[in-house]
Amino acid sequence: MKRTKQQDNHLVQISNNNRKQKLENQITSINSTKSDRVYLLEDLANEIHYEIFEYLDSYDIYKGFYKINKRFQNLAINSNVLTRMNISTISKSNFEDYYQNILIANPNRIKFLRLSNPFTTDIIFPSSRTILNFTRLQILILDNVQIEHFIKVIRRSKELPLLHSLTISLIGYNRALDLLFLNIFRLPKLKYCKIEYQTKVNDYELFYSTRDDSSPMECLIINGQFPIKAFQNLLSHLPKLKHLSINPIVFSPNYVEQEKLSHIQLKYLKHVSLKLNGISFDQFEKIIKKFFYHIQLLRFTTRLNKDYLNAKRWQEVIISHMPYLRIFDINHEDWITNKNLKYHDMIHQFNSSFWMEKRWFFTHQHLWSESNSGVFYSTAPYRRKDYIYYRMSINPICSNIQKENLNSVTHLCIANEEVEHDCMNYFPNVKTLSIKNEFIKSSDSTIATLQRMIPLKQLTKIVTECCIFPIDNIINLLCFTPNVHTLNLNSLLLYDINKNSNKQNEIFQYVSEKNKIQTLVLYWKCSLSDVKFIVDLFPRLEYFKVEMNIKEIEQIIRFLLSKTHNKTQSLCYLCLLKIPKVFLKQTKILIKSENLLNNYSIKYIDNDLHLWW
Repeated sequence: MKRTKQQDNHLVQISNNNRKQKLENQITSINSTKSDRVYLLEDLANEIHYEIFEYLDSYDIYKGFYKINKRFQNLAINSNVLTRMNISTISKSNFEDYYQNILIANPNRIKFLRLSNPFTTDIIFPSSRTILNFTRLQILILDNVQIEHFIKVIRRSKELPLLHSLTISLIGYNRALDLLFLNIFRLPKLKYCKIEYQTKVNDYELFYSTRDDSSPMECLIINGQFPIKAFQNLLSHLPKLKHLSINPIVFSPNYVEQEKLSHIQLKYLKHVSLKLNGISFDQFEKIIKKFFYHIQLLRFTTRLNKDYLNAKRWQEVIISHMPYLRIFDINHEDWITNKNLKYHDMIHQFNSSFWMEKRWFFTHQHLWSESNSGVFYSTAPYRRKDYIYYRMSINPICSNIQKENLNSVTHLCIANEEVEHDCMNYFPNVKTLSIKNEFIKSSDSTIATLQRMIPLKQLTKIVTECCIFPIDNIINLLCFTPNVHTLNLNSLLLYDINKNSNKQNEIFQYVSEKNKIQTLVLYWKCSLSDVKFIVDLFPRLEYFKVEMNIKEIEQIIRFLLSKTHNKTQSLCYLCLLKIPKVFLKQTKILIKSENLLNNYSIKYIDNDLHLWW
């Protein structure tokens, strides 16, 4: 009998719990027999060390155990964990040490490899042939890689016999995506592929393959603007595709209705998830008719097109062209300007017997206090990982809105200026919180409301997208979110903090001592005084991405790299946004003339300066 993914995950969880309990029992047993003397790490049997290694990354094992003595060196080398290399933000010297002692000696053992900055790919793969040494590689993840370096690596990857999973996140703006896709399609064993990229606005000339390359790929996830006119060409290369996700698929300004779409038999395609930007219902219906006959799950997001709220038309399309559909998951945002149409009247059409019999249920929120605007979406259960909170309801019109099951949500976005104190929904598994507007209520009141919505101690990432967000609100929020390690801030007001105030100084010192922020991204121009304040507040910072005041860039770099203080001792990666290219040369001169760094790498990529040391 075939197991479901949920059953598999449950079995994995049971196995992990059993192993953890076994490890705890073994350590307890050793402790009980050695209660008369000091317990040493060396007293543990090799078997227990291997159990401990299972909970650590390979670099943590190397850093913590490799140089203790010869026994631990052999334990680290012989551990199965060395088959998984997950290299995140570490200093250049630490990376090179790890590279020389572990990676160079063991490429044929590595099954999982993840690299996370644009410099490490160049080091590990100095030539296109180097990847051929990774003969057992099954899963490759490259974050923040330049497209030219990735293509250099991937061209020879087709000779790897076991590579079945590829995840890439391209840095900078990219245009040669047709070359990217073609090289990916030639990987003979690839089953899973996730691609993330950026293109400039309206730069959709991406994918014009006319080759006959056919890929064995079963799951494709594209996070980047993909033109609708290339959609058919894409699918023609993927006859075995089962799962497709594109965010977003876009309408190109120069798009003209071409020849009729050719029918492609995609009998394995079951799950489709699309974000539609500027795609009309007429265009989407043509895609459904030609490609989605066998699908079982359709998830799509769209906005500003009331045609998508035509329940009768959807009913006809589903009955005629998606007969196997089990899950219909819509998320539609709009406001109705036609005085003869009422928003609630339109969404009420989805309460007919057709939708009820299939057990497809829907609810809505309002964007503002107006009843003719809203977000209409599927629920019972809500299946998406992202949830945007607007204004929940307008009484008494929306009195039938019920509490939802939101266990699937890991990212909550607050889009309203006010969070209703009586919000009925709870999000038990949220890890990321995004805030789109400055809160009009006090931070204490807002935090109290948030605590009723999400487990704040569980958060690991906070993002603010509003133009103005006072720093004291961030500091107060961090008091209740001790496990946040990543902050992305669109703008801050630093002048509103008064560190001379006893209360604010106490809160500042508490947050400075307790917070775990390692990654900070600031999309606003910082002065030297701003940077000094930030460094005091986040002393464990490792990765700092920021836009700076041009006149103070040299002073800021000197301060961040200075050896006269220990405030930036953890910092090893600096990305300066929107900076003239002349600063590439000037920064090199500054570092050399003042002996700020002995070992570093520097790159200029699409108006951003990257420095790693």
